[in-house]
Amino acid sequence: MSRAADRLKVVVNHLDRPCSFVQASTSGENVAYYQPQALRYSFDNDLLSTEQRISYEEDGFLLIKGLVSGEDIDRFRAAFERICRREVQVPGLVVMRDVSIAKSEFVPDQKAISKLQDFQEEPELFRYCSLPQILNYVECFTGPNIMAMHTMLINKPPDTGNKTSRHPMHQDLHYFPFRPADRIVCSWTAMEKVHCQNGCLVVLPGSHHGTLKEHDYPEWEGGVNKMYHGVRDHDPNHPRVHLEMEKGDTVFFHPLLIHGSGMNQTQGFRKAISCHYASADCYYIDVRGTTQENIGQEVKEIAARKYAVDDVTFEDTWAVRGRLVQGDRTNL
Repeated sequence: MSRAADRLKVVVNHLDRPCSFVQASTSGENVAYYQPQALRYSFDNDLLSTEQRISYEEDGFLLIKGLVSGEDIDRFRAAFERICRREVQVPGLVVMRDVSIAKSEFVPDQKAISKLQDFQEEPELFRYCSLPQILNYVECFTGPNIMAMHTMLINKPPDTGNKTSRHPMHQDLHYFPFRPADRIVCSWTAMEKVHCQNGCLVVLPGSHHGTLKEHDYPEWEGGVNKMYHGVRDHDPNHPRVHLEMEKGDTVFFHPLLIHGSGMNQTQGFRKAISCHYASADCYYIDVRGTTQENIGQEVKEIAARKYAVDDVTFEDTWAVRGRLVQGDRTNL
């Protein structure tokens, strides 16, 4: 029996779902054929191989090499730099600065900015979210009706010595008041070579099989950036994978996957662009009384100050940001 078939049996046993196997020969190798419903986290649409689907099922992430062209990456970088130089004003854009420099450095340059969020109104950056090669993979996890819900360009700065450039281990679902989790996926594309020294992503493979954990601000001596909540009780002995990537490589991962990033110990900035997608068939939930109540309240307070409104809900803050990028807007 092939290695793919052996691995699939392990996955099916883990899920406790029935599955049938038929051996067939393709390109000189034996591959496993199975009931599509046996795999919970992806759809069988002829793009992902059996091995890739099983890998995502087991690990909660899938790395695709060279998915985004260097030309596109350079265009996204140029758009970012225009924003940093304040040459354009983008409605709804959130500009974030590292806590260690936020109060001391207000120069119109990228070194003062650690992250852009919600760039859905910036045409060049938002073009990333509609790249056909990205959406082809996203559809494997969300289905054909796709909403771009959350956009980011991360410009991880060189650490100032306070370790504030790191990102605590967290689950993205903590920030999202919509479900089901299995129909949400993040695409994260390296805009340059990322490695351990400049703070690549760190993931806990298989942690997406668990539930949403309690999050809060970590008690870090050097301070922590706004909205950087972390998991309070993840297993420190869980195996970790450092995702070292080349420019244009893209990783897709499940919103329950526990992940974070280390300090940038180089003198350069580490850039990446990302989007969280959800099936348009997803639905909003009320987070009151749940582990997400703290982030829901924090986001509501920020929105109320920014837009001078009192009756905004956590769900409202997401509904106004979501953009349909493929298919029909059936619900979200």
